[in-house]
Amino acid sequence: MSTRSIDNLTARLNRLPGIGIKTAQRLAYHILDLDPDEVRGLAEALTDAKSRVHYCPVCGNYTEDELCSVCSDPKRDRSLICVVRDARDVSFMERMREFRGLYHVLGGTLSPMDGVGPDDIRISELLERVRGGEVKEVVLATNPDVEGEATAAYIAGKLKPMGIRTTRIAHGIPIGGNLEFVDEITLFKAMENRREV
Repeated sequence: MSTRSIDNLTARLNRLPGIGIKTAQRLAYHILDLDPDEVRGLAEALTDAKSRVHYCPVCGNYTEDELCSVCSDPKRDRSLICVVRDARDVSFMERMREFRGLYHVLGGTLSPMDGVGPDDIRISELLERVRGGEVKEVVLATNPDVEGEATAAYIAGKLKPMGIRTTRIAHGIPIGGNLEFVDEITLFKAMENRREV
């Protein structure tokens, strides 16, 4: 038996990415079973994050400060910029703990079918950063889907006349992968990105 309040909570949770209706219902009932202080804490954490977190004015990463932790780190290599689609992609890249350059968050990818063109994402801001003269290489780390590839190709075309080294992250078979389960496009990319051993 459901109530209007439970239905409303379920509908709100269902709007979150990756949360289907059954998961939303389970979460709604779980929240109702929580101690009132826990529910208040959850609500405050949501409100606090939404009001305090903003985009870094330089790279577009998430931050609560004037600049994000990457842009404000003097030990980062300022001659190297890794371009990603979303601010959350920065945290994924940082998990490997090997990249010591800076980032540039596009805030999306080119998608003419959805009406997203070069002026709708942060490409001009990237080009402005590169014109500053300190950048020597731009690593394009957009997703290997149609929009990500189109965006990478567009940016590479804009950077080529500037004489900036432009690289693309490799795509291919994951570690521990099995050839019989790899799709043709991934296998093609693996062959295309092969290297000397």
